[in-house]
Amino acid sequence: MLGVAACSSGTAGAAQSAAHSTSAKPTVQAAPKPAAKIALQPAAGARNVRPKAPVKITVSDGTIQSVALTNPTGKKVIGTLSADHTSWTVGEPLGFSKTYTWSGRALGADGESKPIAGAFTTATPNGLTGASINTGDGKTYGVAMPIAVTFDSPVADKAAVQKAMVVRTSVPVEGAWAWLDAQTVHWRPRTYWPAGTQVDVNLNLYAVPFGDGVFGANDLTSHFAIGRSQVVKANTKTHRLLVYRGGKLIQNFPASMGLDADPGRVTNSGTHVVMSKASTYKMTNPRYKYFDVEVPWAVRISNNGEFIHGYGPSVWAQGNTNVSHGCVNLSPDNAKTYFDEAMIGDPVEITGSTKQLDPADGDYYDWAISWPNWLAKSATA
Repeated sequence: MLGVAACSSGTAGAAQSAAHSTSAKPTVQAAPKPAAKIALQPAAGARNVRPKAPVKITVSDGTIQSVALTNPTGKKVIGTLSADHTSWTVGEPLGFSKTYTWSGRALGADGESKPIAGAFTTATPNGLTGASINTGDGKTYGVAMPIAVTFDSPVADKAAVQKAMVVRTSVPVEGAWAWLDAQTVHWRPRTYWPAGTQVDVNLNLYAVPFGDGVFGANDLTSHFAIGRSQVVKANTKTHRLLVYRGGKLIQNFPASMGLDADPGRVTNSGTHVVMSKASTYKMTNPRYKYFDVEVPWAVRISNNGEFIHGYGPSVWAQGNTNVSHGCVNLSPDNAKTYFDEAMIGDPVEITGSTKQLDPADGDYYDWAISWPNWLAKSATA
């Protein structure tokens, strides 16, 4: 019996040992956490980078501990760190022909810190082209005012330049850019501006490729307003100059315009634009042998020498005969009345003569171009 008991006891122990061995689970090792991955844009060693190209550092599987981008003199470039500390983006345009260097550290999910390093070089231009604009900040203009941008040298890649120029208006206005020559582009609405429109112009031209290795030298902005609606209508056959304010006739002046029988003295038909004003102005025309003839209350309406101004010696002809050398003559008193009401950008619509306003007359002949032809002058049509 004792032997049996001993045998039974040994069997149970073996069973318990086997059961314990069967229920045991193998130990699983945790996956290692990844190291930080650093991505530079542009890549380290990049050359000919456009100064306004996107410049950014991104860290995955980690965060940015510190970061700086410095120019060749050691000055730090302005930038913005994302809220989650996984990216940093340059916040200012860079310079041409400069090497920019990254520095800093990134902390990986593995707890290890890695250096941020690398450099890139911006493009060296074949040349830089500057630009100017005709509208001044805070100024108010008439309803025919075009936006005129003039470049220092001819533009080869007009499409790239045009895409960088934006016009925003406080009310919906249909308008378009048109290249009048290789150095000049204008924006005008399809019809006259609505009175009271606020206009913002942003010409984001710095570092834009102008073609042939030339880049834009500067950005430009302009904020201006359109004032009241005033339209002048002058007819060379009726010898009258009518002023409409808000669609209502407010002045009806007798006038003498250019002698139509002489092609050199015709007052051109077409929509002119008031360009400048002077209380006195000296007129010179060597072809017709007069020099420094001073006239009062001169309002320039084209670059071909056409003005609306006062002229006492032709009062006898005003209202019945055209005797001028292309200008619109009014009596000095009437000229003063008109002068005081005129605004840069006002339209002056002249009809009745044998010659039309055209590109040879210089700025601003924008309204002499039909809308379909204007659209055809866009570089992005």
